[in-house]
Parts: sequence; structure tokens; C-alpha cells
Amino acid sequence: MISLDVSDRIQALRSLLGDIVAVVDLESVRATIAELSEKAGAADLWDNPDAAQKVTSALSHAQAQVARITSVQNRLDDLEVLIGMAHEMDDQDSADEALAELVSLEKVLAEMEVQTLLDGEYDANPAIVTIRSGAGGVDAADFAEMLLRMYVRWAEQHKFPVTVLDTSYAEEAGIKSATFEVDAPFAFGTLSVEAGTHRLVRMSPFNSAGKRQTSFAAVEVVPLMPETVVSEIPENDIRVDVFRSSGPGGQSVNTTDSAVRITHIPSGIVVSCQNEKSQIQNRAAAMRVLQSRLLLLQREEEAAKKKELAGVITASWGDQMRSYVLAPYQMVKDLRTDYEVNNPQAVFDGDLDGFIAAGIRHRKQKTD
Repeated sequence: MISLDVSDRIQALRSLLGDIVAVVDLESVRATIAELSEKAGAADLWDNPDAAQKVTSALSHAQAQVARITSVQNRLDDLEVLIGMAHEMDDQDSADEALAELVSLEKVLAEMEVQTLLDGEYDANPAIVTIRSGAGGVDAADFAEMLLRMYVRWAEQHKFPVTVLDTSYAEEAGIKSATFEVDAPFAFGTLSVEAGTHRLVRMSPFNSAGKRQTSFAAVEVVPLMPETVVSEIPENDIRVDVFRSSGPGGQSVNTTDSAVRITHIPSGIVVSCQNEKSQIQNRAAAMRVLQSRLLLLQREEEAAKKKELAGVITASWGDQMRSYVLAPYQMVKDLRTDYEVNNPQAVFDGDLDGFIAAGIRHRKQKTD
């Protein structure tokens, strides 16, 4: 006789799913889908390609959200049927299959629950992530490229559209900096906990003496703002430079002056984009990133003023938040949450969900 008493765990999952549905407001999302579907079906939709892209992207995101919840609901129903069959047939194989599915559903719902904690003003927005190499010479540039690969892998594993907007390559190896966009719902809220200084400790492959090397890289995450939120930037406040794209291969690399660099003179913020094929497209993409950074800068200045009035001044940027240790032992540890794993290679391959979930929960606890 098989032993498969998991009714309490299934009930807990159904309760959690109910809470998630309430927070997401599934009926509201479905109403949004109906509205966007009507717009997407308009005959003149593609007369304005930019507006059409926004409509189809928003529709795709909303449909994916509903599909994920519906999938979990169906899987829970199927799981109960499978458990009933296992008991009725006294089949251990079916019982093992049911337990494996239960564990999988618990993991999926835990991830979905974390998303319900993202209630910040811009948490639902797509994200713009910039990685910059810091102290550590060639190792730091190589580390920055490792982080870029890590985040791109993470996005791809979740089927989030990711676009590298700009890459500045270092002379010997690695990158000086890179900026990429993750165009997915709650990408900013999810990735914002990754902002800060990351540290790598390893036996340097660039050191002939084989000495242990410590290097640093900074990660900046800003929300990509919709055009309805951002204000136009006066032309007198910006300087636009065009140059030829650089980097490995590609038909548009080193052939035309299509890459664009925009400097915001009052703040000193510099944004560049060379991913698109035309100068016009690169300028538009760079302006979107610049507007998002300026809005975030404004919010940070407002927050700093409030802290100053309260008599508390703290600076979080530059504080080391995570260590990746490859020698003399193997470990990746988040210094804010104490979450750690002993498989750095899996982390560099994009296995970041544990760190992100711990970071989101930690941030929520601090604000509550």
C-alpha cells in the first residue's frame, strides 16, 4: 500500500494561488487583454510601428501572465487526479510522478509569490541594466563580461526578451561596460535587487604567477519608462556624437557611423547605443535609456533630500553586496541576505532565482 498523504501541501498551494490571483487581479488583466486585442486588430495598427510594437508587446506580456496562472491551475487539477489514480491503483510509479510534480509546483508558486511582493512605483516596468568593470584590471573586465553573460542567460532561461544595447570592449579581455534591456513585466522590480558592487575572488588566468586576484564590477539597474511618463529633454541640454560600432563581426560593424553617444550636459550622464543598424534607431534607443536614468536620478535626489532632512545620510551605491569565490573554495554569497550556494558555475550560467527571491524578500521585510 503506497503512502501519499499530501493533501495539506496541495491545500496550501491552492490557498497561495488564490492569494496570487487576487494580487494580480486576473479579471483586470483579462480586460486589458480584450482592450489590447481590439487595438491589435485595427487595420491601421502598423501605420505607426512604434505604437504598434508597444501594443503587441503589452498584449504578449498580459497573455503570458494569464497563461502562467491558468497553467498552474490546470497542473494542480491534474495533480489531484494523478494522486487519486496512484491511490486507486496502488501504483508507486504514479506516486513518485505525483510527488515530483508537487515539488515542481511548489517551486513555481514560490517564484510567483515573490512577484506579488513587487509593489514599488516602477517595479512592473522593463529594466535597463548596466555593468561596469571596477578595480582589478583585466580580471575586472573579464568579470564584467562574466556578469553580462550571467544575466543574459538568466533572462533567456525565463524566456524574457533581452537586447544588448551597447558594449565597450576592454583592450586585453572582457568589457569595460555593457548596457542591456530586459523587456518583461516586473523586470525592474526583479532585477533591482542585483544593483550594487559584485566581487570576484579567483586564481587569475591573466597572471603568469597564478596568484589569487580580487576584482570588482558594478551593476546598475533602472526602470525603462514609458514615453507617457518621461518629459522631453531640451536639445540644448544634450550633445549627440556618432561613431562607428565596434566589436566582433556583424554586417553593420565598422561600416557606417550608426552608433550614437548622448551626453546630458547638466548631469554628466552619458548613454550610448550601437545595437541597432541605423543611426536613427540607435538615437531613439539611447534617448529612452537617458530619460529613464534622468527620472531615476530625480527620484534619488528627492529621496536623499528627505533623508538629509531626517538627519540620516547613507550611501548604498558601492557597497559590496555579493561575493563570488572560486579559490581557495567554491561559494557565491549575498552579503545582505546571507543566501549562499556552493556552485558558482551554476550561478554564472544564470541560476540566480534563489538570490533574487532572497533579495526581494529581504527588501520587503526592511520596508514593512
